[in-house]
Amino acid sequence: MRVLLVAGARPNFMKIAPLIPVLRERGHQVILVHTGQHYDASMSGSFFEELGIPNPDYYLGVGGGTQAEQLSKVIAGFEPVLSTVRPDWVVVVGDVTSTLGAALVAASARPSIGCRLAHVEAGLRSNDWRMPEEVNRVVTDRISDLLLTPSRDGNQNLEDEGIPAGRIVFVGNVMIDTLMKQLEKARSLKVASRFGLAPKEYSLVTLHRPSNVDSPEMLRTIIEGLELVAKRLPIVFPVHPRTRDRIAALSDLGITDRIKLIDPAPYRDMLSLASDAALVLTDSGGVQEETTVLGVPCVTIREQTERPITITEGTNRLTPWPPSATGILQSAEEALADAGNTTVRRPEGWDGAAAARIVAALENG
Repeated sequence: MRVLLVAGARPNFMKIAPLIPVLRERGHQVILVHTGQHYDASMSGSFFEELGIPNPDYYLGVGGGTQAEQLSKVIAGFEPVLSTVRPDWVVVVGDVTSTLGAALVAASARPSIGCRLAHVEAGLRSNDWRMPEEVNRVVTDRISDLLLTPSRDGNQNLEDEGIPAGRIVFVGNVMIDTLMKQLEKARSLKVASRFGLAPKEYSLVTLHRPSNVDSPEMLRTIIEGLELVAKRLPIVFPVHPRTRDRIAALSDLGITDRIKLIDPAPYRDMLSLASDAALVLTDSGGVQEETTVLGVPCVTIREQTERPITITEGTNRLTPWPPSATGILQSAEEALADAGNTTVRRPEGWDGAAAARIVAALENG
């Protein structure tokens, strides 16, 4: 079986890393395409090295730009690759622009090449069409032959949309395969100590969504809320390049030294910081999942989440919406008070064996 595996942005890399060795162990040929949607070392290169991902067979060099510009570059770059490789399966992961671009090309070429399209992390829904990711994931699911879901609610979402059950396979969360493999190494790094912080005596923040950082008013409100949290717990804040630019444009923010702004961190460093944090505040989908498995209280600064299982079974909660500084503080205090809640459990299939189930689904598909 020839499998063309597509990744392009930081959230993808943790999901493809476990798939490559399992596919090869089962005797399948893997061709890796890196679209280059995330193209600097902090957002891409270091992840390949840390996670043992081989050098890509094809690098499309998409780079920056608007979503439309990136999408057009992915489509133009991926089409000749697909025509050359002619795989049995095209596998896309997650919900970034690269995912949709490669999926559209594969669906268009399917009749002539005979390939099939599989979507890893299918069925997640926020029902917020303002999010580019929602458009990406819904369209990708609609045109995929095999829909591989990370949680049972994904199956139900897809069936509710009229997708036949025979195209849907629950496989669990492949990103947790990577977390479990890397956790011991990550914890040994004790990254918090580099900033003079002890375990469980700080908060970790990640913030990158355009809806949160592109509006000066929204960004100012969130920073004000983080400052209130930082009076109780100092904050470590690895700053996404997009967010750093937006912060720099607001010269009157007056961020205090209780919020430690640092560069984007490699995967193991981030995992070390998250596992030792007393609290995580984020707008990242993947971080919601990681904190649930780590048992770390999480506050998601969003109106809704496509990962509701992290709330119903995990450690996550949403801030009141629209956000306010006091609302963010209240959510943080509630999350800290709820730490150690005995009803929290690791969701089904978040067990480190999802990659094997994904490969089995491809073999049986």
